Amino acid sequence: MKLVKNLCRIIVGIVFIYSGFVKGIDPSGSDYKFTDYFNAFGMGWMNATTLFFSFALSLAEFLIGIALLFNLWVSRLAWGSLLFMAFFTPLTLVLALTNPVSDCGCFGDAMVLTNWQTFWKNIILLLLTIMVFVYRREYKSSLPLMEQFSFLALAGAGMLCLSIYCYHHLPVLDFRPYAVGKNITEEMRLPEGAEQDQYEVTLKYRNKQTGEIQSFTEENYPWQDTLNWEYESSSERLVKKGYITPIHDLVIEHPTLGNITDEILEDNNHTILAVAYHLNQSDTQCQPVINRLAEYAWEKGFRFYGLTSSTEQDIEAYKKRYHVPYEFCTADEIQLKTMIRSNPGVIVLREGTILGKWAGKDVPDVKELQNTDLTAYCVHSREQMQRIYLVYSIILLFFVVYLLVPRKKRKRNY
Repeated sequence: MKLVKNLCRIIVGIVFIYSGFVKGIDPSGSDYKFTDYFNAFGMGWMNATTLFFSFALSLAEFLIGIALLFNLWVSRLAWGSLLFMAFFTPLTLVLALTNPVSDCGCFGDAMVLTNWQTFWKNIILLLLTIMVFVYRREYKSSLPLMEQFSFLALAGAGMLCLSIYCYHHLPVLDFRPYAVGKNITEEMRLPEGAEQDQYEVTLKYRNKQTGEIQSFTEENYPWQDTLNWEYESSSERLVKKGYITPIHDLVIEHPTLGNITDEILEDNNHTILAVAYHLNQSDTQCQPVINRLAEYAWEKGFRFYGLTSSTEQDIEAYKKRYHVPYEFCTADEIQLKTMIRSNPGVIVLREGTILGKWAGKDVPDVKELQNTDLTAYCVHSREQMQRIYLVYSIILLFFVVYLLVPRKKRKRNY
């Protein structure tokens, strides 16, 4: 029985940590998801609180998961896990039945589940959580109470700092189809043999003799009997959803050239995109650096476009106010928010492959780019960040092991 109880605690703890972490490193994504929820349920007046809930929810999940996994303060924090599951399990049932938002966002972009998959996942997790709650007083930690509290406080502070960093810059781990190294063309292509959408077509024909309108399918409609029947109308109903490509709604519209999506993705030279999903909410302090980057791109013969979902009037006003030298193209706001979690942000492409991404405040100065190839610079920057993340991960692992490995007390000799 002890093994079963500990197994329940560990499984619930891992799920909570994973859920809290993947949302915590992408607070903007959780912010957008909360906005979708509130709008879907007619609670748009709550949109001012979405960023707060983004940070609070991920931090709470992460701390509860840490407590359960490492057996810290379980007698108290088991209440948190039970309250979470008691609230979200009925909510996901409502979402599964009504489907106002297609993806619940419980695991961010790291693992996309349908609403029904999320509901059944929560049912299983609820049962495990009830087991942990019932036996919560039997979980005894080897650490003193103060050390348990200190460990949780440090874990929470570390997660909060990481979330704040990712909010002001970019997520340290990118699970989206626009991650660095991904090829957009490949992400838009339907794999060979992939199942496509299946529709049921209903054809309506009018009987010339009686005037009666009758419905037929594609298998039995009277296409040869033109003497007695004439076509009236048709409709189709989705019977089975097929495979959905990771990127399926990307269209880049140039103000004079029209759709230039393929032209950009097939260019064997560099293309730089300055993405600002909404210009009126953009961080304008970054604009001078982006303007200089545009001038650098033209000197090197690269394409440089702005991407936004703002109106033509807002674009012209913004260009005039901040002396923007480049042309703005338009794209879907959701796609732009998915591309980069920064407003503005910069993306470097070559033949459809994303070589580099920077938040607006991290855009490199042109002096850094003068004596190097842009591809080489992007690769070097990425490798440098990966080394930094690795060092911090090793330090964190050492800290966890140091705190949790039992330490024997030395006997004093008098």
